[in-house]
Amino acid sequence: MRALRLAALLLAAPLAGCASQAGAGTSGETVTLTVRYSRFTPSTFEVRPGATVRLVIRNLDPIAHELIVGDQGVQDLHEAGTETSHDHRPGEVSVPAGATVETTYTFPRSGTVLLGCHLPGHWAYGMRGTVRVV
Repeated sequence: MRALRLAALLLAAPLAGCASQAGAGTSGETVTLTVRYSRFTPSTFEVRPGATVRLVIRNLDPIAHELIVGDQGVQDLHEAGTETSHDHRPGEVSVPAGATVETTYTFPRSGTVLLGCHLPGHWAYGMRGTVRVV
């Protein structure tokens, strides 16, 4: 009986780490985004209404990127803006080449929130995503 309990614990241990992370696009307190070839993966995911989510961004590209989270108005401001780095506002972070950084963002009670990179040409290239608040 003790051996069965030990086997069950050993089998369950790897799964316990998966439940706390929403990297595959499910609701959770942490979402990991991977940047590769100037694309976010996942590019679409869901979060709980009103959740404050830790966003971990892994940049596997040899060039810098940024993550800007917000509605279309926020995205438009950054697309037309001139800020060269982001490190002090929730949901806005610079991501150097090869680095992993994080930020937090409190999502609204409902709707859709956008994420994107606004370094020159990146938004137009398609470096963006959608977060559904459900």
